[in-house]
Amino acid sequence: MAKKLEVGKEEILWKDRKRFLGMPLSFTRYEVGNERLTLRKGFLNTHVDELLLYRIMDIKMVRKLGQKIFGVGTITLVSTDKLTPVLELKNIKQPDNVRRYLSTLIDKQRIARGISGSEFLGVGRPGLGHGHGFGEGAGIGDA
Repeated sequence: MAKKLEVGKEEILWKDRKRFLGMPLSFTRYEVGNERLTLRKGFLNTHVDELLLYRIMDIKMVRKLGQKIFGVGTITLVSTDKLTPVLELKNIKQPDNVRRYLSTLIDKQRIARGISGSEFLGVGRPGLGHGHGFGEGAGIGDA
């Protein structure tokens, strides 16, 4: 008899779906737990991508006119993850609130792990940023 694999489930703190015309008519789902963000795409074939929150370096929010009309927006997350350096949460409800919430969770994870933003940016290595950490107000488009 095979042993049942038991893995502790992480509490889901926020979840949403990619929306079309403001309605959740998509098979793309987003979930945020205490330590990770999960993206699930697909119906018959499912693609799952996970990103540890402490690895997220920058957050950008965009709300185009059509998105504003339907009350949605897109959040772009830039991370140090090799497989997922950029992850987009497309057409989600209340994007500004989600952006602020994610910032808080990311900061908490960094503090819990004793990690500062400069450890990720490779300060002193060419081409890897200007030494701005996540909590220092650096934006994706900042120069």
